[in-house]
Parts: sequence; C-alpha cells; structure tokens
Amino acid sequence: MSPGRYQVVVEERDPAPPLAVRLGISWLTNALVLAIVAGLLSGVTVKNVGALLAAAAVFGVLNTVLKPILRVVTLPLAILTLGLAWFFVSMLMLDITKGIVRGFHIRGFGTLVAAALIVWLVNLALDHTPGPWQVTGKRLRRRRRRGF
Repeated sequence: MSPGRYQVVVEERDPAPPLAVRLGISWLTNALVLAIVAGLLSGVTVKNVGALLAAAAVFGVLNTVLKPILRVVTLPLAILTLGLAWFFVSMLMLDITKGIVRGFHIRGFGTLVAAALIVWLVNLALDHTPGPWQVTGKRLRRRRRRGF
C-alpha cells in the first residue's frame, strides 16, 4: 500500500442458511429429540417413522407459535413459581402433540413429566454441542456470539 491510502477490512459473518434449510434442520432435530424420548421411556410409543416425523413437525410448530404466547400469559405465575410454570407449558406442548398426531402416544402423567425433562436435557445438550442444529433460533444466536 502506498502512503496515505487506507484499506478497509470488513469482517464478514457467515450468513444464516435459507429458511427452508433452518426449518428442515429444526424438524429433524425435533424428530431426534422425540426419538430419544421414545427410546428411553417405555410409556412413549411411536407407531412408525411417519408418526415420528409428524410429531416432530407438530411439536416444532407448537413450540414456535403457541409456546411463546403461553410463556407471556403465564409470566406472573412463572415468577411466583420460580419458572416451574414454564415446565408445565413445555409438558402441554408434548400433550397437545400427542393429541394431534396419531401413532405418537405418551401414557400417563408421570411419563409426560419424564418426557418433558428428557426433551429439556437433550435440548440443553444440543445447545452446547456444535453441529448442524446450531443454525436455528436461539442456537444460531449463541453460535454467532461465540464466533463459530
């Protein structure tokens, strides 16, 4: 470079993948999480792969659309219960999924509680494990902050 000239360096971030890719990854991640739940709990049964994929799609839509609304509505109760109310919102998402999708069953309240706990634990693990699931929602924002 000659004196008096400056070079501007712009740091580029990886752009987020297209929406269709993010939705597909989110859908498959939900399918993985629900398959793990079904594999660990005898009270959770999935008739076939089609039912698992349908449950993953319904669960994903519910978590994207209904869950945030319910979290706002239950905010005062969540404050009083130190967040426990939001665990019941997560359980409700699984229960509604079970009610909508034929071939996806959760037997009993105790199994529903255990399933919600497993979903939470698997999502926690995925949040902290690099992989293709890091390109959606909250995980993408965390990934960008960490500089991956």
